[in-house]
Amino acid sequence: MKVMIVVTHLLGTGHLSRALTLAQGFVQAGHEAVVVSGGVPVPQLDPGDAALLQLPALRSDGVNFAQLLTAAGNPVDDAMLHGRLDALLSVLDDQAPDILITELFPFGRRVLRAEFIALLEAAKAQAKPPLILSSIRDILAPPSKPKKAAFADEVVERFYDGVLVHADPLITPLELSWPVTEALAGRLRYTGFVAPPVADTPTKTGEGEVIVSAGGGDVGRGVFAAALEAAAGDRARPWRLLLGGADAAERCAALSAEAADNVTIESARPDFRAMLHNAAASVSLCGYNTALDILQAGCPAVFVPFDAGNEVEQGIRARALTQQNGIAAIRSADLTPEGLLHAVQEVIAAPARAPMKAGLDGARETVRITEQMFEARA
Repeated sequence: MKVMIVVTHLLGTGHLSRALTLAQGFVQAGHEAVVVSGGVPVPQLDPGDAALLQLPALRSDGVNFAQLLTAAGNPVDDAMLHGRLDALLSVLDDQAPDILITELFPFGRRVLRAEFIALLEAAKAQAKPPLILSSIRDILAPPSKPKKAAFADEVVERFYDGVLVHADPLITPLELSWPVTEALAGRLRYTGFVAPPVADTPTKTGEGEVIVSAGGGDVGRGVFAAALEAAAGDRARPWRLLLGGADAAERCAALSAEAADNVTIESARPDFRAMLHNAAASVSLCGYNTALDILQAGCPAVFVPFDAGNEVEQGIRARALTQQNGIAAIRSADLTPEGLLHAVQEVIAAPARAPMKAGLDGARETVRITEQMFEARA
């Protein structure tokens, strides 16, 4: 099969990371896969043997997802949007995929609905239309208005053969965050969680450290500020801050001038997942991929869920995970250096938690489900 996955990450990097993991799963199963990314390039994410094609890049204006900016921070104009669409449709024609997967849309990325709808219409008009699937994480941003859920239902009914839900329905059913109608329920296909293979690259980096991260995007400034002060009160233990975003080097330099001598500050690293296996604890947001990284490593963790702009997804996930040993959560409004240090010390002292091994093979299950649906249609 030829598989085309279309994704645009606007703030963090989790959407692109998950899309690449799925693409690698298809390649490992003997299929061709291309990921078409419309967000800002993320150098630390490795596409492996999957192809990664870049559209003219967009990002959001912080948590204002209705305001699109270029990678340089300028407002997007119609010429750029037309250029993106032309490039996207050209890839569709060149690839002629058997499977077309849109990441998050139509449950999100409504600001790009013209682009996605044009893609879906063009796919349906092909001589051999592809099997069309939506790919969504465990917890969505709940629709603020009924018409948003109605829009998703209408688009799914019109274009989609199925919706891949990358979760375990016994842990995080889609109903936790999205109104599931009877019609939508019939199209849902739960895959389990999508996690990359366990990091097996030998490394001593991160051993005994508190590793503070906020994904690959330009977020988490409050977490890093609190961590700097917390580390100053924990001089016997090494702390490491990993900063993402386009201006990571500048921010690293600025924060290093304030840091105690037990703190290392650097840009986000591609071996972050391997480092978690050695760490004393992790301090991070609670995005889908980071949460799975923590669970796979069995690392003690303090989550500070991202909740700016009325975001609730990470808070729901973090509250569920605190039921496990060695995991704590702090609301951003309650975050203080003293509270963070206390939470870090508590999770380190908690009973050990075994690394999670079952239920993480969502990429392989996605391939199996997709193959089955494609064969059934043929």
